[in-house]
Formats: sequence, C-alpha cells, structure tokens
Amino acid sequence: MTEEKPIVSKEETFDKLEIRLGWIIGVEEETKAPKKAYRLKIDFGKFGIKTSVGRFTQHSPEELLNKLVLGVLNFEPRQIGDSTSEVLILGVQYPKADSGEATIITPVADAKIGGKLF
Repeated sequence: MTEEKPIVSKEETFDKLEIRLGWIIGVEEETKAPKKAYRLKIDFGKFGIKTSVGRFTQHSPEELLNKLVLGVLNFEPRQIGDSTSEVLILGVQYPKADSGEATIITPVADAKIGGKLF
C-alpha cells in the first residue's frame, strides 16, 4: 500500500494553480520525445493558444481534435523533444496502459473556453 500524502490547505496549494478550460485545435506526433507523445495546440481563449506535449497516444489524433481539456497554465515550460510544453494537460492513466499514458479529463457540458476550474 502506498503512503498517503499529507493534508494541505486549499489556499496554499489548489488556489495557486491556474487551471483553465481549453479546446484542442491541433494534434501531431512529437517524434523527438523520449516516449511516444503528441504535441497539442490548445486554444485557451483570452489566455492564448498554447502548446502541450503529452502521452495521450492511446487515442488517435482525430479522437483528440476539438475536445475540451483542462490545463495548468502557470507551471514552468518544459522542453520535450523538439517542442516546448507550455501547459500541463490534466489526465488520468489510460486503463491497462503503461504508466504515464493518459486519457484527457473533459467536462460533460460545454463551458466557456478559458473558464477556471474551481
């Protein structure tokens, strides 16, 4: 069994994250990433179009295109392969896939692009 993480305050953790709703407008394979990954172009409305590199490869590019996703906008950018990943797209492990391979988290109803997660 894994150790539980310590209890933290919402104000000191969650409230510091800028998690916003985006719309995937482009999907390409990131061929230089250490593991199979996609380079996603995501429109966050007034927050701009951002690039994210993530392991959502159990889905086809066509399956991801035009989906709504949640992204953390205020993490430091990371170089992955030939791309700078500017935003972390939130996901959960894809069923029975290798660690790190994920499926996106998406709202049930349409919501405003750039809307804040709370």
